[in-house]
Amino acid sequence: MTKFLLAVHVLAAIVAIGPVTVAASMFPPTVRRALADPGDRQAMAWVRLLHRICRVYAVIGLTVPVFGFATASSMGVLGDTWLIVSIVLTALAAVALGALVLPRQEALLTGIEAAETTEAVKETAAAEPAGRRATARLAMVTGIFNLLWATVTVLMIIRPGSTTGA
Repeated sequence: MTKFLLAVHVLAAIVAIGPVTVAASMFPPTVRRALADPGDRQAMAWVRLLHRICRVYAVIGLTVPVFGFATASSMGVLGDTWLIVSIVLTALAAVALGALVLPRQEALLTGIEAAETTEAVKETAAAEPAGRRATARLAMVTGIFNLLWATVTVLMIIRPGSTTGA
């Protein structure tokens, strides 16, 4: 049963977390492209798609810690330091995604959708420096989110101090 739980946990991490990290990383430059040319419908379509990928896969990503806990329980490692650190980092990554990345993406998406109107196109050019700052902050938060996940991945592989081998 442990091997099955571990396989589902790893597959869920690859299938769910991978798309979120990639789409979230692509979002800020795509928004900058959409801000640079408010009439570019293709850039807007990409912004919407990337945000939807982040939202949907964030929800699917909840399966990762669920199966992670089940796997750790069946392996008897719930109290190991490497796992506790991984749980804390996973919680921080979830907070970063849910409280910082997704709301900032939503705000930027709402702002550039409003800029699609003819009146707002003129205002968007004046607001572009603010949009650049917002996308830079979003890129920073997204980078922190990605770094947290990378650290969790490394901890899951090397399991420092683990007696289960590595």
